[in-house]
Amino acid sequence: MRGNHTQTKFILLGITDSPYAQTPLLVLFLLIYIVTLVGNFGIIILVRVSPSLHTPMYFFLTHFAFTDICYSTVISPRMLADLLSEDKTISFTGCMMQFLTFAFFATIECHLLAMMAYDRHVAICQPLLYVTIISSRVCWQLVASSYLFAFLSAIVYTWCVFGGSFCGPNRIDHFFCDKVPVVKLLCSDTHSSEMLIFAFVTINLVGTSVVILLSYISIIRTVLRMCSAQSRARAFHTCASHLMAVSIFFGTGFFMYLQPSSSHGSLDKVASVFYTVVTPMLNPFIYTLRNKEVKGALLKCGRRLFNHWQHARLVSCRT
Repeated sequence: MRGNHTQTKFILLGITDSPYAQTPLLVLFLLIYIVTLVGNFGIIILVRVSPSLHTPMYFFLTHFAFTDICYSTVISPRMLADLLSEDKTISFTGCMMQFLTFAFFATIECHLLAMMAYDRHVAICQPLLYVTIISSRVCWQLVASSYLFAFLSAIVYTWCVFGGSFCGPNRIDHFFCDKVPVVKLLCSDTHSSEMLIFAFVTINLVGTSVVILLSYISIIRTVLRMCSAQSRARAFHTCASHLMAVSIFFGTGFFMYLQPSSSHGSLDKVASVFYTVVTPMLNPFIYTLRNKEVKGALLKCGRRLFNHWQHARLVSCRT
């Protein structure tokens, strides 16, 4: 995948060059990363141990949480290390692998959000056929296909970004190896590569957002035909969390990757921090605080743990 490059390493300039801002940012982003890991691992464990959550919707949610963990881990540890260290160099291979894994998990998130929208569409618009259409086998096929397509897309993105010649500056004005700042360092012509990247990003971002849009148009039409106001409120409530996650992820994604290279500026780092660091932390809260089923499962698990603790305490007292 390597091109005819002369650079063996790059220098990541990071979020800020101010020494006074680095310590507060380190503490902030470390807390965000810890909350991200705890929240997403918590969702995966809760779904595993709660029979009431063994449904297609939560099957997709566990994969979404797993992707958030990986997605965040690709970026955050390196960013935290750079805030601590004066040596911000990264090898050519390390930079390429960071971009490859980032592109892989970001693409999976797009497809998982589309699958979750389709799942809600079938649950609300075709409830009697839900078990047949969204079967366990179909769920695994959808997830496997998203991983496969994401891997192929990530290979294409990485070849386009790192397949050219790097014979000039090696300073990346960013806190990770993203497409826009790395492509700026290429000496070779980037027009064809950028067009190919744009085509694949369009397929992934626009294609999945069209699936989401069509799913929600169908959901809204079905909900508005419901006679009961309570049924309408329940249906909208089940979709609210997903719509919030979609808005945050796709909004920043469109801003970063579907605008001309000349339009990129100082807001890029802010947008990147939001969708690589903040969004993976917010998703567990979005899907739990507004979800009665998850809150109910949490209460049951809490009671079960409390009962086990009390039972163990009584046994230890008797002995």
